[in-house]
Amino acid sequence: QLEALKAFVEAMVNENVSLVISRQLLTDFCTHLPSLPDSTAKEIYHFTLEKIQPRVISFEEQVASIRQHLASIYEKEEDWRNAAQVLVGIPLETGQKQYNVDYKLETYLKIARLYLEDDDPVQAEAYINRASLLQNESTNEQLQIHYKVCYARVLDYRRKFIEAAQRYNELSYKSIVHETERLEALKHALHCTILASAGQQRSRMLATLFKDERCQQLAAYGILEKMYLDRIIRGNQLQEFAAMLMPHQKATTADGSSILDRAVIEHNLLSASKLYNNITFEELGALLEIPAAKAEKIASQMITEGRMNGFIDQIDGIVHFETREALPTWDKQIQSLCFQVNNLLEKISQTAPEWTAQAMEAQMAQ
Repeated sequence: QLEALKAFVEAMVNENVSLVISRQLLTDFCTHLPSLPDSTAKEIYHFTLEKIQPRVISFEEQVASIRQHLASIYEKEEDWRNAAQVLVGIPLETGQKQYNVDYKLETYLKIARLYLEDDDPVQAEAYINRASLLQNESTNEQLQIHYKVCYARVLDYRRKFIEAAQRYNELSYKSIVHETERLEALKHALHCTILASAGQQRSRMLATLFKDERCQQLAAYGILEKMYLDRIIRGNQLQEFAAMLMPHQKATTADGSSILDRAVIEHNLLSASKLYNNITFEELGALLEIPAAKAEKIASQMITEGRMNGFIDQIDGIVHFETREALPTWDKQIQSLCFQVNNLLEKISQTAPEWTAQAMEAQMAQ
């Protein structure tokens, strides 16, 4: 059967056959190939592409169809790279055929997703950037959502955690997305925020998530609460959260520490800056559970990058933190207290709704 199919392909693409007939036969032929076993179909697809190559301009539509089917087979086999490379071969911009915006956008997004599955965020970013040029032209809401998801994942894989968190958080409010997927997006937003470098952007994102009542359903809410309230986080409190992270989020940085360790050290350093006016490197290292030299290096970097206010006295081995304003701190503490009181009231109303209603009526009557 295989040899007969190959002979039929050779006959179809023969130059002596009319181009109109060849195209129609090849189109019909391609619609029946998916019914064959994947191994047979894959071999025929490769053979057909090889035979068409000298006249590929004449069969652009058929080549695109073959490549889409072949990519689907590789995807089923979880051969992500080959699936992506097969789709890359479709001349979306350079060919004579004019593809519609939605087809091009969908194909670029699929290529980006496949490269992400293959742990190649650099190539994925290249194709999500091509998709970004088209997404404003598309009116397909489902494709718009796929673009946003893929873009957030690319930012996540590229360790641009705060930008990824913002994208994930935006997705968590989209009504077109299923409720469970919205909560999943919120979970990713929370994880990325925790992993992000300490600074103003991260503080704003922590505040946004802490005020979102949906976050209380998430397993990492305890870490979020500690970070938002500027509490020191110990290493033994991170084991459960570390197990929730995806493989690329468990990577190590240049100094050998994990992304999570680095983020928590920076958070703890920022928290320490709000507790102390100054502290020696030795004491700071002990507080952060790292060597004094490493504590000095991280503090210096954060001050230089404007993510923490202060200066370093290297002669005396002390880091001085600039005096913080009391009012914003009081505001945050009052806000936290109100939030906790509100949570208590909600729990009371769930367990004793009648008593709550009576108490509210009595309060209103006063």
